[in-house]
Amino acid sequence: MRYDFYAYTDRMKYIKRWQLMRSVDEENIMEHSQQVTMFAHALAVINHRYFSGDVDTEKCVLYALYHECSEVVTGDLPTPIKYYNGSIKGAYKDIEAGACDMLLGVLPAEMKEEISPFMKPDTSSYEYKLMKAADRLAALVKCYEEIRCGNGEFAGARASIEEDLRGRNIPEVKYFMENLMEGFSRNLDDLQELK
Repeated sequence: MRYDFYAYTDRMKYIKRWQLMRSVDEENIMEHSQQVTMFAHALAVINHRYFSGDVDTEKCVLYALYHECSEVVTGDLPTPIKYYNGSIKGAYKDIEAGACDMLLGVLPAEMKEEISPFMKPDTSSYEYKLMKAADRLAALVKCYEEIRCGNGEFAGARASIEEDLRGRNIPEVKYFMENLMEGFSRNLDDLQELK
């Protein structure tokens, strides 16, 4: 049997995000997943250091690492379509689950057993909640970058994502936004001036 899981997931670099929006800088799901992974790790560290929490950092990070893998099969369905109504959202969740099963099917059985919990996470866990917030933080950073480059197309998305993140009432996200987000709205020269 051929085990093509990693060959498939390597193709994440070809799946573009933000397809319905004009972007100054294109973003693919591999880049996005790396950023979400970093942010999920940051939220787990914030949980431990500032809120005496006990989230499983490994789960947060691995949920983030694998959260877009199914899109090498499905493509990136734009958010307004994906969440247009409950029927479409439910059908797309089923399609994503099938894509995950297909990808897990091209792993050796022993590896599938180790990776499956991260591709098909416990969506009720706090680790998953932090990962989903990290996903939104990454989208917010994209908005900041595009707006900083003069692309007003992302202004509405920025407002919507900020409102969504505030509405989640997650202390780790509040800390991140109050202490770690501002730099994303600055260019390199501005960042260097703060040294």
